[in-house]
Amino acid sequence: MSWVRVQWARRHPAVNAILLFSAYMSLVYVPWDFFAKPVALDHEVWFGVVFRGGMAKVLEIPHFLVYGALTIGLWGQRSWARPLLAAYGAQVTIANVVWPLLSIEGWMRFPFALAAGGAFAALTLWAWRNEELFTPHRVSMRERYGEWALVTGASAGIGAAFTRALAREGHSIVLVARREPELRAVAEEIEKEAGVATRVVACDLADDAARRELVRRVADLEIATLVNNAGFGYAGRFDKQDPERLVRMVRLHCEAPVALTAAFLPGMKERGRGAVVVVGSVAGSQPLPLHAVYSATKSFDNLFGEALWAELRECGIDVVSLLPGSTESEFHEVAGEVPHAGASAASVVASALGALGHKPSVVAGAFNWVRANAVSRLLPRSTQALVAKAVISRQTPADMR
Repeated sequence: MSWVRVQWARRHPAVNAILLFSAYMSLVYVPWDFFAKPVALDHEVWFGVVFRGGMAKVLEIPHFLVYGALTIGLWGQRSWARPLLAAYGAQVTIANVVWPLLSIEGWMRFPFALAAGGAFAALTLWAWRNEELFTPHRVSMRERYGEWALVTGASAGIGAAFTRALAREGHSIVLVARREPELRAVAEEIEKEAGVATRVVACDLADDAARRELVRRVADLEIATLVNNAGFGYAGRFDKQDPERLVRMVRLHCEAPVALTAAFLPGMKERGRGAVVVVGSVAGSQPLPLHAVYSATKSFDNLFGEALWAELRECGIDVVSLLPGSTESEFHEVAGEVPHAGASAASVVASALGALGHKPSVVAGAFNWVRANAVSRLLPRSTQALVAKAVISRQTPADMR
């Protein structure tokens, strides 16, 4: 129930009332109207014109879509929900003016039209003018969580994009990766552009001793936001791959996020606030031949983050699993893949930070969402694996297939 109270407190009471009405209309009334009410008794009103019978049934579909969109938009406090509410409110206002003028006899139709139309006009105008009531109060991540963020794999790609985005949010950044020169270049960039403090720690997170040394070297800092991003790909058939590199991948993708989260979580809980981002992958939502170990480790990451979200959501600690697809970075080269298109690292990071505090996981990109949800739920696992193999084969050098 505390989760419900927190979610309810995010919105103005009037917005919550509209949300409840929209949910009732989309989930209860319109479905009942469409499926249960006899066609002969059905009627719908649009812009004051009454439609009956079969045409009424057809016009219930846009009603359902509007109320469904309002439910989703108001719940998620999306920027498009207020204009949609205002536009639909204008339609209802017109309907409540036109309908009495056409259907009521005598002079009473005029005050009735004025009263009904005026009420909905006031609601429409209120929605249009009060943008701040429909959007979440925006505070920087530093204000929400604290000063310092630690980003692993911060030397390039998604990790470097996280450091830039978090620096713009006011965070001072601990940058962690193996390559110190690249880390220092990124650190100098964000110090200059965002005016934040940085600390560079070059280490191999696949090594347990190096992880312990990292924790020791930042023991004087209150790590408020942890981004478990470090990772690499390795394309090829399992029996053609280097076993030592595969074991290192498991340690980096699975052991490191567990160890670092365990190290910094107690401080977050003591302070009553914090954030953890676990960078998984859409590859972890299905079997992925020619990336068998990579997809298995990313499945671990995806589920680890979502489980932590449920455990920690009442402790003031926000957790999100980020599921990117192909991204513009060094990933393809390091993995030994044939180069192919990908989303920008900045857009992937924006998806993660937009979802943080709102949901347990986010898939970056519409196509990737279909791949991670619709395809993985609709197709048999055997079909998923064979289709994925055909796709990944085109991205894998012939000698590694």
